[in-house]
Amino acid sequence: MFSRYNKAKGAQSPNKPRQHTPAAQPPVATTPQNSATPKAALPQKRSMTPATPKPVDKDKKRKERLGDIKLELHRVLLDNLNLAALDQVSETELRDEIQAVSSEHLSERGIILNRDERKLMYTELYDEVKGLGPLEPLLQDDNVSDILVNGPQQIFIEKNGKLQLSDITFKDERHLMRIIDKIVSAVGRRVDESNPYVDARLADGSRFNAMVPPIAIDGSLVSIRKFKKDKLAIDDLVNFGAFTEEMAIYLQAAVATRLNIIVSGGTGSGKTTTLNALSSFIDNSERILTIEDTAELQLQQTHVGRMESRPPNVEGKGAVTPRDCLKNALRMRPDRIIVGETRGEEVIDMLQAMNTGHDGSMTTIHANSARDGVARLENMIAMSGVDMPLKAMRSQISSAVNIIVQAARLQDGSRRMISITEITGMEGDVISMQEIFRFQRVGLTPDNKIIGHFTATGVRSSFSERFRLWGFDVPTAIYEPFRGD
Repeated sequence: MFSRYNKAKGAQSPNKPRQHTPAAQPPVATTPQNSATPKAALPQKRSMTPATPKPVDKDKKRKERLGDIKLELHRVLLDNLNLAALDQVSETELRDEIQAVSSEHLSERGIILNRDERKLMYTELYDEVKGLGPLEPLLQDDNVSDILVNGPQQIFIEKNGKLQLSDITFKDERHLMRIIDKIVSAVGRRVDESNPYVDARLADGSRFNAMVPPIAIDGSLVSIRKFKKDKLAIDDLVNFGAFTEEMAIYLQAAVATRLNIIVSGGTGSGKTTTLNALSSFIDNSERILTIEDTAELQLQQTHVGRMESRPPNVEGKGAVTPRDCLKNALRMRPDRIIVGETRGEEVIDMLQAMNTGHDGSMTTIHANSARDGVARLENMIAMSGVDMPLKAMRSQISSAVNIIVQAARLQDGSRRMISITEITGMEGDVISMQEIFRFQRVGLTPDNKIIGHFTATGVRSSFSERFRLWGFDVPTAIYEPFRGD
């Protein structure tokens, strides 16, 4: 069966597991009949209830035994399957062959598993051979947005904005390292003691980061930010309560009239999701160039050029930074430039692009508020080594950036667009700003759900005339504050 994908007999590994009988049950401890200890030395007799093993301990031992069996079967599969030919075989054929080889080995060993255990074993073995082992079910679960591995025995997942400990584990550190090596080698990178951290992406575009010992003290650390298969549109975000229809009308006018927008927020606040949604308002006739460290943007326009930065190789050469990509992008006649995240010296070129004919450009930054976002831009300019007076620096920012959209992940795990702020110019040495919309928190329910509502501040947009000239008649009613009961 499936012989053309099996290894030649002469190529079989000499380290084939030896045949042995199933491990016997541990003997029950008994009290010795004759004791050499004098009676005077014996403690006083106490009434004690006999210790009984907890069901949890029994399940744990059963799980460990199944893990040992799976590890042994995996070695048998590696010895018998021609791994180079696996790409040519269908999933059904491979699953059938794994089941056949595993069943034969279990019979030879005299290991008895019930039907559910066998089915689970075959599935996990397939994930080990073709997928990412224990991580594969989590990657297939659309409700899981983040996977955080703290060593082989602790895997946290994020569902609905809340972190929780999963019941999935690795066998040991070697098992975890094998999966990490499988991921990074697929994208031409490596991780070991001399290079203990790596940033990569999975085949589906999910963001992957890992740190291994000796830097990671208690076992390898892995973080996976899953790639959304279904792109969330503006209507979806409105239905989820991320912002309101009035805010969507304003943002549509802002993007369509080519205002420069920065999406600001903390880690996991939904900056990239918001940027993807905003990009849906860009006209299909415009040429867009995207620059990212890890490709995550999902633009649906026809004319899109995507670029991804590259870290240095083993010799420390060959690095391509976001700034290198941005400099080259300016020579490629873009109508808009979208930078996945601005975090370093590329901020200079990004601001210059916004000021020199590339209106409608967008990027994201890490900041907790719109005012903090401006300060972050100032800090990045200072750290880039450019010697620029503070007033000139702020003037550059105020003329380049038009709108700052602030996203946040609240304490109940929900993500909201908590503020939309316009930059209106300079007042002396200070950048002047006005908030147009905000999320107003009211309280907290007994089950820790945020109570609040979106409201306009009552301030009319300073770009209202621009909206009108470009053919967008934004109703003035959207700027009226929310009147609650």
